[in-house]
This record gives sequence, C-alpha cells and structure tokens, in this order.
Amino acid sequence: MADLLTARSGRVKAAARLADRRARREAGRFLVEGPQLLAEAYAVPGAVQEIYATPEASERYADLRAAAPVPWQLADDRALAALSDTVTPTGLAAVCSSTGVLHDLETAVDAGARLIAVCADVRDPGNAGTVIRCADAAGADAVVFAGHSVDPLNAKCVRASVGSLFHLPVAVAPDVAEAVALLHDRGLVVLAADGAGEIDLFAAEELLTAPTAWLFGNEAWGLPPDTAALADHRVRIPILGRAESLNLATAAAVCLYATARAHQAH
Repeated sequence: MADLLTARSGRVKAAARLADRRARREAGRFLVEGPQLLAEAYAVPGAVQEIYATPEASERYADLRAAAPVPWQLADDRALAALSDTVTPTGLAAVCSSTGVLHDLETAVDAGARLIAVCADVRDPGNAGTVIRCADAAGADAVVFAGHSVDPLNAKCVRASVGSLFHLPVAVAPDVAEAVALLHDRGLVVLAADGAGEIDLFAAEELLTAPTAWLFGNEAWGLPPDTAALADHRVRIPILGRAESLNLATAAAVCLYATARAHQAH
C-alpha cells in the first residue's frame, strides 16, 4: 500500500483551509463529508474534484469508490479528522467545486420558476441546510440566501441539506431588496412568513396558486418591518396549540408544502 497522506500533507492542508468561508469563496471549492453527500455530489458533473478516505473507509464504501469520477486518495485518521467538523469523522471527505452548485440569482430564478425559498439574514447553518432540504422535498425551483445569511457551503449547512444542495439551484444575493425586485420581475408573488402577518395561511389557498416566493427571516428576530414590507403580503402560520412559535425550518416546510399543494390542486 502506498504511503498514506497525513494532516501535514500539502493537499490535505489546502483542503482543510476550506473550512473558512473566505477560503471557499476564493478557491470556488468546498468540503463534503460522508458517503451520502459524496454519492449525491457524483450526480453533478465536474463537482467532485478530490476524494480522501482512510483505508478502512475505502474498503467499507468499495461500491462508491468504484463509481467515483476521480481517484480516491488514501489518508490516515488524523488527516480525515482535519477535514471534518464532526465529533466522529466518517473517514471519507471530498473537495467539490461550487460551480454547478452555487448559481447567480438571475440563473437560479428563471422565467418559469413557480416556487422559490428566500432566506433573509438566516445565520444558523443547521436551519439553513434544512430549508434547502425542505425546499427540495416540496419541489421548489431554487433557494436564495439573501442579505447577511450564512454561507450555504458551510460544512454544517451542507450536512443539514442531506444532499439536497446538489439537487436544486442555490443562489447568494447580498441585498435582500434587489433579490425581491428580481423575483417580482420574474412574475412571482412574494410572501413574507411573519407571525404578525395579516393573512392566515389556512385562508391563503387562492393566493398560493400563483407562482410564489417565500421570504423567511432570521431565527431570532424574524423579518424586520422594512424587509417584510418588500413582500406583497405577510402570511402567518396559525398556532393552534400552546406552542409560542415554530422554528425557521419547520415554518419553511409548512409554507412551502402549502404552496406545493395549492399548485397541484390548480
């Protein structure tokens, strides 16, 4: 067996630097970890650029290795730990290109889009990744990370998407107002998910039949009034029990599925 790469190897050190957002942006690359995410990344042409595995993981995931678009590079446990942000690394990590995963806003939201999820100043990567997963499951056309939102290529966000990051376009838009303006130009009705909204989601079915973009706010403070005012309507999810509210990802799932149902019914 060839010598294993170590945490001091140049290639491993370069890959480990992708834990930093600025390094990801400059390199146009990001890390994925584990067999499921790697398998999903295979489906995006040219996405997977480097794959690192411990000898044990290489044997355990032999079928995945056989289908790989690039050769697997064997490395020791410490090298794989350097490429992981989890307590128990899987022994398998890859460097992927952001090309084909991240899109500019104009490309992600095409003229035929009917359902878009917009995260406005969403900071928690676990919530953000789960919104991508929910949007994918509900058949959304794209997810937009607007304003000062977390990097969708953050390792925790990638992991929380459970591969959905590779299924639909994800765009980053620095300015929320500009993103909403483009959505309007594309003919989408923009709805703000707002606990104080004037429209009850249960009474919004006719409204939801139109091509729709949902605007979701920060986990802690929701949508500021000036951001909510960018939307055509503010919609509240009714709380029927004693819970104070729903968390961001759950609220997104409810709103996106309500829209998907309305689209299918019409």
